[in-house]
Order: sequence, then structure tokens, then C-alpha cells
Amino acid sequence: MRFLFVHGTGVRRERHDRLFAQVRERLAARFPGAAVESCYWGDRFGATLGAGGASVPGLRPGPQGTPDPADAETAEWALLLADPLCELRVLAEAGWAAPGDRGDADDEDAGYGDAFAMPGVRAAGARVLALLEGLPPAPPPTGDELGALLHGTGLAAGFASALDTAAGSAEAARAAARAVDEPQARELATALARAVTAAALATATDEADCTGAERDRLVELLTTRLGGDGRVPGARVAAVLGRLALRVTTQPLLDARRGSLTVGATPVLGDILRYQSRGHELRDFLHARITVDPGPTVLIGHSLGGIALVDLLTLAAARGEAVPGAELLVTVGSQAPYLYELGALTALEPGAKLPYGFPRWLNVYDRHDVLSYLAAPVFPGDVRVSDHEVRSRQPFPACHSAYWKQDSLYERIEQAVNEAEIG
Repeated sequence: MRFLFVHGTGVRRERHDRLFAQVRERLAARFPGAAVESCYWGDRFGATLGAGGASVPGLRPGPQGTPDPADAETAEWALLLADPLCELRVLAEAGWAAPGDRGDADDEDAGYGDAFAMPGVRAAGARVLALLEGLPPAPPPTGDELGALLHGTGLAAGFASALDTAAGSAEAARAAARAVDEPQARELATALARAVTAAALATATDEADCTGAERDRLVELLTTRLGGDGRVPGARVAAVLGRLALRVTTQPLLDARRGSLTVGATPVLGDILRYQSRGHELRDFLHARITVDPGPTVLIGHSLGGIALVDLLTLAAARGEAVPGAELLVTVGSQAPYLYELGALTALEPGAKLPYGFPRWLNVYDRHDVLSYLAAPVFPGDVRVSDHEVRSRQPFPACHSAYWKQDSLYERIEQAVNEAEIG
């Protein structure tokens, strides 16, 4: 009996050798006398950047200088999409002094309460909030620029909810209570307009079809209707959130590190994409390695290795030429069942049954491994297919490689070998 291990995506020689040493040691302990071999394919069939990454913006850094204002703006909107009320929260908690608070009398824009305010006169902030609450939740798609823009960007469906989110928030109420003069009211109007726009965008997610220019125009229109002037938020919000957005949102990091991230991800993602377009090369290589020894073979495929083995065995069986010696397939952390459901598995259409001649299939998964999937439910009634859960107690992505030190994995392989009467 022979075991043939086929590694997964992104694995290269050094990593393969460490991984296979674990597999070989565990299998040799349970199956004395069995040959344990590896089918290393990373260098030969793995992906590389053929032009050295020339296609990747940012791989070669440009001249150093001050940050692009557009980058800061993108980061600020990333923060707003994650928390549409964040600017209102700044104004509510740190924007202006509350009415009646004492401060520096020389600060003309400190926002202290007016001790001589006329009774019955509504405070500036309360007026802005009342205007927000009075906006129509469903502006018409024609005859109204705001309505046309909302419908044209896919934001109309979530606009009413966005209005409620902003107008009904404790942040808006507190910020409005602190805004006692006209400059503060204008700043509040802009922050409310941005909050509503961000909430609508966050609700629409990828269903939105909204450019940055359209987003800015929405803010301008809403700000104007709230009594503001449609310009950028005041210095208080910008000072607090501008630098924070650049530090805590992912977009600046992705922009700054796109080159290195792309190069680092190339073996993992590139191997998958390369296999989808040139998978026959790897399958031919695997077929030659399996058939070089006609004896009974247990095939163990990790991740992409499992996909390639499922494709190979299915294609061969469908031709009536089952791969000689392939008695048991073990896939570990494999995406083959998911690709089958998507219609992206090379050898099998969705809904098609595994052909006669396909061997027993043990599919091992970890529910925390987002790259592992169940096989038995997508091939119902096929007694050849079974699933086994391994719990490494590791989060992703560590759990995707943690299978190989789990005793339960090898116990289940031993059980499957015995059930298949492979000797």
C-alpha cells in the first residue's frame, strides 16, 4: 500500500518539506511498511509573476511627498461607511462647549450658551435637526435633483432608513443641543448630511452605483436643505477624524502595501487561478505519479491538491479509464464541493453524479476553516462520499494548515483504509 500526498495552494519547497515531514511521520506510525510519498508540484505548476509584477500599481513606490488629499478623503469615507454617526459623535462629545459652559471669552467660536437668548426662539442646532426630520423619505425620481440622484445611484431604497438612523440618534440630538450659533449649525448640517449619505451607502453595500462626485453632490444637496452651505465638515471634525481615518481604516494600508500584498498573495491566489486555466498540466503530472506504481494507493489532497485530484479521478472515470491503483481519496480543507456547487469544478456539472469508477472519498473539514467545505450533502445518497470534522481550535487561517497534527485526522484515515480493505 502506498500513500501519495498532494499539497495545496501557495506551498513552495521549504514549506512543503516541513508539512510533508509531519504527514509522513504520522502515517508511517500507523501504517508500518506502507510507502509514504509526496507529489510536490509548487515550483513546476505554481504561479509566478512573469513580468516581475509590472502590472501592479504601487509595487514600485513613487516619489515621497505629502499625502494625496484624495487618499485622506477616501479614508474618511471608509470610516463613515463603517460608522455613519462617527462625525456626529465627535460634535456631540467634543465639538463645542455645551450651552451654559464657561470658557475663554476671547474664543469667538467657542459656542457658549447665550444667556440673553430670547424666550421661545429655537436654538440653531434644533432648527437643523427639525429640517432633517422634515425631509421627505422618498423624493421623486424626476423633477427633483436629490430624488433623481438617489434613484440613479441605487441609494433610494435605503434613504428613509438612513434618515431615521441619523435623525433619531442620540448623537444627533446631543450635537444639536450644543450647536447654539449659525457657524455651529452649518457644521452640524454638513455632518448630518454626510451621516445620512454614509448610512444609505452602507445599507446599499455593493448594490450602490455611486461615484465619489455623485456622493459629494448628495452631501451638498442635503446640506443645503438643512441650512448649511454644502462645504466640507468644520475644523473640529476634521481635526479629530482626519488622521484617525488614515490610521485605522484599511484603504490607506491597502494602497500603501498593495505591491507587497500582491506579491505575497500571488502563490496562494495565483495557483488557484493558474489551475483554473491550465489545470490539465497538473492533472497529467498527478496521473503519471499515481500510475508509476500499480499498487493500491491512498491519495491525500490538501486544499487545491484535493480539487485537482477530484477533477483527475472524475475525468478518468467518466472516460471509463479509472486511474489504476487509486483506491481511496482523502481531501483535507478542500474547496472541491463548493466549486461543484458553483459550476466551477472542471470535471463535473452541478447536479451531476460522481461517475462509476470514482473511488471512495473521505472529505475532512474544520468548520473554522473558511476554505473547507462539506462533500456528502452535495452528493446525497452516494455511499462512497463521507465527511469528517476536525477541530483544531485555531482561527482562520491557522486552522487551514492545522489538520496535519490532529490525531483524529489519522484515526479517520485509518478507519477509511480498513473500510476499503486496502492492504
